[in-house]
Amino acid sequence: MPTNKHALIRYQALDRCFASRGKRYFMEDLLEAVNEALYDYSGTTEGIKRRQLFEDIKYMESDQGWAIPLEHHKEGRRVWYRYEDPDFSINKRPLNEDEAEQLKEALMTLSRFKGMPQFEWVDELVARLEAGFGLRQGAERIIEFEENPYLKGSEHITTLFQAILGKQLLEVSYQGFKQAKPAKLRFHPYYLKQYNNRWFTFGLNEELGRITNMALDRIHTLAPAKGKYKPNVEVDFTEFFEDVVGVTVPVTEVQQVDIRVSMGLWPYLASKPLHGSQKVLRKEKDAVIIRLTVKLNYELQSVLLSYGEDVEVLTPAELRTTLHERAKALAKRYR
Repeated sequence: MPTNKHALIRYQALDRCFASRGKRYFMEDLLEAVNEALYDYSGTTEGIKRRQLFEDIKYMESDQGWAIPLEHHKEGRRVWYRYEDPDFSINKRPLNEDEAEQLKEALMTLSRFKGMPQFEWVDELVARLEAGFGLRQGAERIIEFEENPYLKGSEHITTLFQAILGKQLLEVSYQGFKQAKPAKLRFHPYYLKQYNNRWFTFGLNEELGRITNMALDRIHTLAPAKGKYKPNVEVDFTEFFEDVVGVTVPVTEVQQVDIRVSMGLWPYLASKPLHGSQKVLRKEKDAVIIRLTVKLNYELQSVLLSYGEDVEVLTPAELRTTLHERAKALAKRYR
């Protein structure tokens, strides 16, 4: 039985009823107590039926649940329930199998952040949970996320996250790749996003008067700034990146990009599209012609070049020319 929030509320309500020594709880009493608890939590008046109640009790009595010591007392045709031991409670029992598995999964997710700057608390929390609940038991790691613990800029994540939540204007010292030295700017942070194992922040750049992005590894310093924070009323970030590959969103129109993909590469791109707009135009003898509907940016160029001779941009001409020039420059390096 899945252990969701509503199920836990039902189990806690039943636990209180079974521990009571001042009242005999028959099935209708249990049903009323559980539905009252659900109403107090969610405001729903639907509640559960007797069949679900029987399933809940069965689960609590099972080894997968808490193996509760429940007495069934018959009174005529009716039955009332209580714990054999009035001091028993599911809250005093060790984790059941479902809870242990869920906690293990949570620990694996938390472990992704172990060792990252400003996430030192995760190391302590994971260690305490593993020791307190005996969850390790020599288990080997079976999943790994792509991450770079040595990446510069990760120390700014917490500061930016808190600034976004607290609606705090920031003064940022930032040095772009083409800048000889860092420059200070006033920044209203709105969003954090990870791409290609790097972190970026998006917000209103007062100097430019528009929303821009900054790579966290190019930030030198962050500090609160005096002035009124301007909230985001312009961009829905759930849709902001729909028309691009990567994180650079140029102020240009969307274009159709037609690409010839070799048959050797096609199965890979069929299962992992270059972009959500990818569609097949036609299939040829030794290639597949696909189309992307995107804005042209540097990340798109990089992704296309990463596939080497297995992809060829057919249109638009400007992207084809740009890739041609970059390919010529690369060829010169290897002469």
